[in-house]
Amino acid sequence: MSGNIQLLNDTLAAVRSEDRAALIAYLPAGFPTVDVGIEAVKAAFEGGADVVEVGLPHSDPVLDGPVIQTADDIALRGGVRIADVMRTVREAHAATGKPVLVMTYWNPIDRYGVERFTSELAEAGGAGCILPDLPVEEAGLWREHAEKRGLATVFVVAPSSKDARLAKITAAGSGFVYAASLMGVTGTRESVGEQAQDLVRRTRATTALPVCVGLGVSNPAQAAEVAAFADGVIVGSAFVKRMLDAPDDGAAVAAVRELAGELARGVGGKS
Repeated sequence: MSGNIQLLNDTLAAVRSEDRAALIAYLPAGFPTVDVGIEAVKAAFEGGADVVEVGLPHSDPVLDGPVIQTADDIALRGGVRIADVMRTVREAHAATGKPVLVMTYWNPIDRYGVERFTSELAEAGGAGCILPDLPVEEAGLWREHAEKRGLATVFVVAPSSKDARLAKITAAGSGFVYAASLMGVTGTRESVGEQAQDLVRRTRATTALPVCVGLGVSNPAQAAEVAAFADGVIVGSAFVKRMLDAPDDGAAVAAVRELAGELARGVGGKS
């Protein structure tokens, strides 16, 4: 069974042809429960997200701010496992036909086995994986199996990346490039700003892949700001915060749908 990298590529190409940016939502698997997490991913698509990243909760998420750490803690206390991540991908993709990626640190994949992980992700209908802490120099085994299985390998670039480094990273990646708009951890920020715009410009000089910006967007105005210069807008903490603030599971899912609609209008999408 082959994964859905082509669906991801086609989706991002279609978005570009509509002269807008893609809305990419991030939601952790197993938060607040596996079942509700699956409904939240579906709701993000229903609201207007083009792509969803499903996070594999980690006990030491070095790149995640307090909001996502809180959600990860809840999911881990609930006993979330890689099998639950695969189930989330499978059910969300089956229900929507949309591209679903997994975002995870490298260590859990390394322990689980690269061949097993890529095989199961492809069988679940996954489109690929975002690996924020995997250096491109150490990604050979992963890339070999991902390419064999039809999965995108999305690498993260940061403002600190020199131009030669950007070229090396983007040459090894597929699907899109994840541009971290601010140094440091994820979370909602007041201004996403010029640093992100400069990073997108420098990254585009090295690749034809879409460049999508994450780490900092939390409202429609910010989404519109980033959509003006990026190919995609990635939003995570803002979705999770809405879920954490909701009084019950049904309200949490509805809050995801509502925010996705607001952000889709911000990026010029339809909701």
